[in-house]
Amino acid sequence: MTDRDERQPAAVVFDALGPAYEEAFGGSEAHRASLEWLLGRLSPGSRVLDVGSGTGRPTAATLAAAGHDVLGVDVSPVMAALAARQVPRAAFRCADIREVPLAVGSFDAVCVYFSLLQMSRPEQSALVRRLADALAPGGSLVLATVPLDVEDVEGLFMGQPVRVSSFSADDVVAMANASGLAVLAQESVLFAPARPDAAPEPHLFLYCERR
Repeated sequence: MTDRDERQPAAVVFDALGPAYEEAFGGSEAHRASLEWLLGRLSPGSRVLDVGSGTGRPTAATLAAAGHDVLGVDVSPVMAALAARQVPRAAFRCADIREVPLAVGSFDAVCVYFSLLQMSRPEQSALVRRLADALAPGGSLVLATVPLDVEDVEGLFMGQPVRVSSFSADDVVAMANASGLAVLAQESVLFAPARPDAAPEPHLFLYCERR
């Protein structure tokens, strides 16, 4: 077995993609709108956890520029190193978020942008519960995903082989509610990545508050 085989599949995929991911997805207006919503709810100097922080842009960069204390966690060493260079005002850690200790009530906000899709359904549900617990009461969570009723399906993402699990839109909302989150609003959009070979894909954004 090679070192590549022993690593998390998501780390292998996003190590290979690097800056190309930001180029393809960084222009999402719905993503930026959700960040504006989040900024409108945060007090100065809030502590924010960015799960699957990628290149650090636009999420960590936007929040850090507004003066917030941002911790990004990404399983990809390439992405974590790139984010640290691009967003020096935030902190980044290369780790599997499923293995990172999260103290109860330790964050004012959590961002989860498309970082669940290579986890199993039980792992996604368990992680969202932990992230909800990591929020201070009344804290905010933005969750974005591709709302498809699929489980452990093989596919290609930007030329990289992946195995994907997700939920229907209704089931994503149900998962959030079961985790102790109130879904205040949601937005469904079709987004076309900035790649010539990319087809539009459905994106779901949930705007949540810890009960």
